[in-house]
Amino acid sequence: MIRKETPTNIRNIPQKNTDISFKHINKLAIPALISGVSEPILSLTDAAIVGNINVHATESLAAVGIVTTFLSMLIWILGQTRSAISSIVSQYLGANQLDKIKNLPAQAIFIITSLSILIILGTYPFARGIFKLYNASDLILEYSIDYYKIRVLGFPFTLFTIAVFGAFRGLQNTFYPMIIAIIGASVNIVLDLVLVYGIPNVIPAMHIEGAAYASIIAQLIMAVFSTYYLLKKTPIPLKISFPFNKEMNRFALMILNLFVRTIALNVTLYYASAFATSYGAEYIAAYTIAINLWFLGAFIVDGYSSAGNILSGKLFGAKHYKTLITLSNTLIKYGITLGIVIAVLGGMLYYPLGNLFTNDPKVLHAFYNIFWIVLAMQPLCALAFIFDGIFKGLGKMGILRNLLLVATFLVFIPMLFWLDHLGYKLYGIFIALTFWILARGFPLIIKFRKIFIPLAKNS
Repeated sequence: MIRKETPTNIRNIPQKNTDISFKHINKLAIPALISGVSEPILSLTDAAIVGNINVHATESLAAVGIVTTFLSMLIWILGQTRSAISSIVSQYLGANQLDKIKNLPAQAIFIITSLSILIILGTYPFARGIFKLYNASDLILEYSIDYYKIRVLGFPFTLFTIAVFGAFRGLQNTFYPMIIAIIGASVNIVLDLVLVYGIPNVIPAMHIEGAAYASIIAQLIMAVFSTYYLLKKTPIPLKISFPFNKEMNRFALMILNLFVRTIALNVTLYYASAFATSYGAEYIAAYTIAINLWFLGAFIVDGYSSAGNILSGKLFGAKHYKTLITLSNTLIKYGITLGIVIAVLGGMLYYPLGNLFTNDPKVLHAFYNIFWIVLAMQPLCALAFIFDGIFKGLGKMGILRNLLLVATFLVFIPMLFWLDHLGYKLYGIFIALTFWILARGFPLIIKFRKIFIPLAKNS
C-alpha cells in the first residue's frame, strides 16, 4: 500500500481505476506535450536567433545544428532513465505497491547525473576531434567547439530534470513537468535575445556563445524547480538510501536495452548530419532547420506518446488488458489526427518558417525543397512515437531495441548510401528517414496486438 503521507504528498496520485477517456488522455497528453517541447525549443530558439545575427550567420547556424545533433545523442542515450523510471513507478502504482520502489528514483538520478559528469570530462578535451567526425571544418568547426564547450556544462542539469519528469509521469502527473518546462523555455528565449544580440552599453553581443550560456542558465533553473516540485508535491524522496532497490536490476536492464536502441537512433542522426555537412554549408544549415522542426513535431506527438507510456504502465501493472487494447486503438486515432494537423499547419506556414531561421537565399532554397517531406512524414511519425511510448510503459525495451537496430542498419543506412550515390543529397536523407520511421512504427503495432489481444480474451 502507499505510505500514509500528508495530503500535500499524495493528493496528485490517482487511486481509482485508470480512466482512458478523451478528457483524461488529454489531461495527461497536453501538459506532457508542452513539457516535451522544452528541449527542442531550446535548440530551435538558439537556431532561430543565431541564424539572424549579422556576423557569419550561416556558419553559426550550421555549428548549432551539428552540436545539437551530438548533444541530442547524449541526452537521448542517458535520458532514457525517464522512460525506465516512469515504467516501473506506473506499474507499481497500478498494482497499488508504490511504497516498494519509492527510493528507486533517487538512486537512478544519482547514477545518471554521475555518468553525465564523466561524459563531460571525457568529451570536453576532444571536442575538435568529435566535430571533425561530423565533417565540420574551418569556421564551422571553431564555432561548434566554442558552442559545445559552454553548452555541455548544462548536461547534468538536463538529465536530472528528465529523470524527475520520469518520476512525475509514473505517478500519472504531467502538470508539474509542464510548469517547469514553460519556465525553462521562457527564460531561455529571453536570455537568448539578451546575450546573443546584447544590450547597447550594458551587455556586449556574445553571438553563438551567448546562446550557449542562455541554455545553461535555463537548464539550471529547470533543475531547481524540478527539485522543489518533486519534494513538495510527491512522496518520492531525493535522499539516496542503500542498499539498492530490488528493481534496480530491472531498471539497469531497461537502460541497457534503451542504451543500445538509442545508439542505433543516433547512428541514424549521425549519418544524416554527416552527409548533410559534406554537401556544403548551405545544406547543413537547411538540414539544421528541417531536422529541428522535425524534432519539434516529434516532441509534440510525444504528448500522446507520454500518455500511452503513463497509462499503459499502470494498466499493465493492474492487468487490465482489455482496457489496454482500447487505449492503443484510441491513441492510433489521436496520433494520425495530430500528425495530419501538424502537417497542415506546417504547410500553411511553409515559407514563413524558413524566413524565421535565416535570410540566406541558398539555405532557404535547399530547405524549401525538402520541407514537404518532413511534413508528409508527420502522421507516420505519430504512430511510431506513440507505440514507442506504449512499449516503454510496458517495460518491453528489448523489443524496441531489436526493432530500431533493424530499422537503422537494414533500412536507413543502405537506403541513405544508395540515394546519396544517385545524387539526391537532402532529398535522400529525408526519404531514408521516412522509410526508417515506417520500419519502426508498423511492426510495433503488429507486435502489440499479437501479445495483448490473446491476454485480453483470456482475462
